[in-house]
Amino acid sequence: MKFVHVLGSFVLASCFYLFILEDSASALMDTGANGSEVEHMQSILEKLDYFHTTPTGYYGSITKEAVREFQADFGLRADGIAGTNTLNMLSNLEMMAHTVHGESRGETYEGKVAVAAVILNRVQSTSFPSSTYGVIYQQNAFTALNDGQFWLTPDPSSYQAAKDAYFGWDPSGGATYYYNPSGVTDEWIFSRDVIKTIGKHVYAR
Repeated sequence: MKFVHVLGSFVLASCFYLFILEDSASALMDTGANGSEVEHMQSILEKLDYFHTTPTGYYGSITKEAVREFQADFGLRADGIAGTNTLNMLSNLEMMAHTVHGESRGETYEGKVAVAAVILNRVQSTSFPSSTYGVIYQQNAFTALNDGQFWLTPDPSSYQAAKDAYFGWDPSGGATYYYNPSGVTDEWIFSRDVIKTIGKHVYAR
């Protein structure tokens, strides 16, 4: 079986250990599993408000219930088993949280959700890549990827912002672009139709 890394490019110090098995419906993690991968998943679930105790790295009944609640909320098969679809969704939210934190920490919570919503709006647009990974890692799409701030540890509010955006809150009004006017280096962005301003960011399409 071929292993595929769901994020594609990782920094081990950040503990990006979520893997999937290509073309396999078998679970990667279930009751009795243990190790750093389980602990990292528990940490993500904790920041998303599903895991309510200290991550231990052991996949027991508490973890299974947290996974089940997560799956139910995100429209996945709620069996409590961390398989391909569940790990992909967790990884998408983690990537978004890193982007939100790197791009908009210091902004209001509404501004953080708006940045997360722009990512999802791009995924839905035919003008951008059709996956969260593709959108976030598109060349020069996000300053945080270029300057390394993407790899900072996101705070819980950045995970919650990603979660709220997935649940349909879009403070950006459907924007596929945002920028800070004071930091613009390419005036092309001013050609986009402005929708609204939230904090220091202008949102446009």
